[in-house]
Amino acid sequence: MNHLRTSRMLGPGRHLGILRLHATAVSICSLQQKLYFCLFQCSSSHLSFLIIHRDTWEKKPIFVQRKNPHYYKGLFSTAEFDRILREDDVQFGVNLDVTSYTHGKRETHNPPGRALPFTVWDFYESGCSLRLLNPQAFSSTVWNVLSILQEQFGSMAGANIYLTPARTQGFAPHYDDIEAFVVQLEGKKHWRVYKVLLGLSLDSTNFSQADIGKPILDVVLEAGDLLYFPRGFIHQGNCLPDVHSLHITISSYQKNSWGDLLQKVVPAALEIAMEEDVEFRRGLPLDYLTYMGVQNSDMDDPRRVKFFSQIESLMKRLFNYAPVDASVDQKARDFLHDCLPPVLTPEELASSVRGAPTRWEDGRVKDVGVHITTQTQVRILRAGCARLCSDGDTVHLYYTTNNSRVYHKEELQSCEIKPELTDAVEFLIHSYPHFVKVESLPCDSVQDRIALAELLFENGIIHTAEAL
Repeated sequence: MNHLRTSRMLGPGRHLGILRLHATAVSICSLQQKLYFCLFQCSSSHLSFLIIHRDTWEKKPIFVQRKNPHYYKGLFSTAEFDRILREDDVQFGVNLDVTSYTHGKRETHNPPGRALPFTVWDFYESGCSLRLLNPQAFSSTVWNVLSILQEQFGSMAGANIYLTPARTQGFAPHYDDIEAFVVQLEGKKHWRVYKVLLGLSLDSTNFSQADIGKPILDVVLEAGDLLYFPRGFIHQGNCLPDVHSLHITISSYQKNSWGDLLQKVVPAALEIAMEEDVEFRRGLPLDYLTYMGVQNSDMDDPRRVKFFSQIESLMKRLFNYAPVDASVDQKARDFLHDCLPPVLTPEELASSVRGAPTRWEDGRVKDVGVHITTQTQVRILRAGCARLCSDGDTVHLYYTTNNSRVYHKEELQSCEIKPELTDAVEFLIHSYPHFVKVESLPCDSVQDRIALAELLFENGIIHTAEAL
């Protein structure tokens, strides 16, 4: 475990002002790196971001004590929680859970329907914890942070917000199947983390107090502090007697293991091998059922040795047919579908299709059409917002710019790209974060260059250096 103090990370009295990304003209790339570093950095003096990853990522918990209650100011608050309940359609069980944990028993108290303030705050006053399941759908700041972190992690970044009354606990001891970053926003919370029962677990399981033993980390998070623990570490948190707790748990790396990739690689490799390699099509031994299987597993039979040897040989041959790049593209498509859409700066909005001046005015439509020329400078909106993939005989460009802030509310978005234009799309993707002139796109004709730029602009995938 690491227990570090970082009260001077942003300087005395400073807070994470970069959360307000729309208020600065610094480049998006710089902001992404800066936000990631400041959220999860442990010490500006002696523990670098890279060391954290090498020594801690997926390996052990880390507690970051900052002694700066304003460090995460502007990220989320109880006042915003109340505003969301009043102004938005928050549904019990869909967007909000009401929970309690007493006498070793976890209970959920969700009634049907909308979570109105009158009912929600009554539950809270009765000692129940409140869990906002998808705050990014209601909070632009949380959406902004997660949309940036998903690019840094290369995996979906999610969040839950927990508001817990003083003297209470809302959840049983459990472990999760995600990498968890607990960010304390208000008040305090007592956290205990226990040894791993199953390293990098694949699911989430609750435990009784008798099952978990003594904690390996026992800390109190105060506003501004952060706690990280990998998948599989059992944990529980309870409020102190004198103050409530508000924290956000940022999560990532769910179903993002080598095994998850191999689940796509192996079936596809086997299908290809069956088509191309006669060894995979040869028949099984006539009598294999008499010496293989669980009921025969204790037999000392040379036929079993030969059978396993053949399986091993075929498994080794299977690698030669593994469509690794195509399988990675499948993972990438899943990731793009999971992604939040990017949050646009005012400059990006004005220079993208979403800020196009087309409108109804004085009884008619004005400023219709996209006026892109060979001299127009364009850029992919974000480094990870689009990916070119081959789908059999066609090529599609998959993108996140039209995704919903609600998980999988929309289908995965894509547009077909003519084979002769794929080099130009790759050129745009690899040119990020630089703007390039349309005339520099490697296409066969001026018409192709402009047509491609218009297609990408209309789908929100690129924007221009200046408003059109």
